[in-house]
Amino acid sequence: MNNVKNTFSIKDLENLTGIKAHTIRIWEKRYNILEPLRTETNIRYYDLKGLQKILNITLLHDYGYKISKISKLPPEKIPVLVNEIISTKSVKNHAISSFKMAMMNFDQKLFLDTYNNLLSDKSFREIFFEVFIPLMEEIGFLWQAETISPAHEHFISYLIKLKLWVNTENIQSNEPTKNDKIFVLYLPSDEVHELGLMYLNYELIFSGYKTIYLGESVPLDSLKDIKKYFNNIVYVCYSTVEPHKEILGTYVKDLKEQILDDDSKVWFIGRNSQYIDEKLRDEKIRVFENITEFVQEI
Repeated sequence: MNNVKNTFSIKDLENLTGIKAHTIRIWEKRYNILEPLRTETNIRYYDLKGLQKILNITLLHDYGYKISKISKLPPEKIPVLVNEIISTKSVKNHAISSFKMAMMNFDQKLFLDTYNNLLSDKSFREIFFEVFIPLMEEIGFLWQAETISPAHEHFISYLIKLKLWVNTENIQSNEPTKNDKIFVLYLPSDEVHELGLMYLNYELIFSGYKTIYLGESVPLDSLKDIKKYFNNIVYVCYSTVEPHKEILGTYVKDLKEQILDDDSKVWFIGRNSQYIDEKLRDEKIRVFENITEFVQEI
């Protein structure tokens, strides 16, 4: 059975476009820019075609076009105009909209076409910072709001991971140029949100550091093993949901007691890391607010 979500409420449209549901209703009533479908009980809903249209209208509106003007355009003219006005100023929003549509339709070709178009003008690092990071932040919100399913999130995350793997492999053959410390990157036990950690690994290698990438759900005992082989270690822990904030303090204390020594430290990053008590933060335990701050540090 095909369970792909292909109908959307007006609240879904608000979440996907950033345009308030009240505004969408006004646009519909005053300008007839959308024609919602109706259930047998007269509840409005929208199909994928309607979603694509409102995403395009949102881009035109953000670019300065008035809704009154957009409403007078023939339906087939809107996507043509969107393509014509794509510029350095608007390419980010257009790409994010295209990636959203690729996600909603589970459309790998649209993802690849959008990515390759971006790559003609931008580096991989620019694409990740300017497009993928805000895209994943939006996807996190859409998942919490139940506009998308976990399957949508996994689909788009996997495709982004593929690009990370390829770009990381391309630079891994370079010999490290910095040897003052070595970075060990891992996700704590039961943590599986790996995308951010993978990008940090790419940035560290790009910056000339040697990295040891351990990946998902790493117990403390595995971190102890690393100490047998290397000195001057910076452990990078990416915590999105685990350890739960209620036991996060205990986890940090265990790290200090069991892992850290005179020449090692832990850098925390990820949404959950912000719950680490200020009293536990010192020269050995550092928390980064976001990926941008981390990259600036290295």
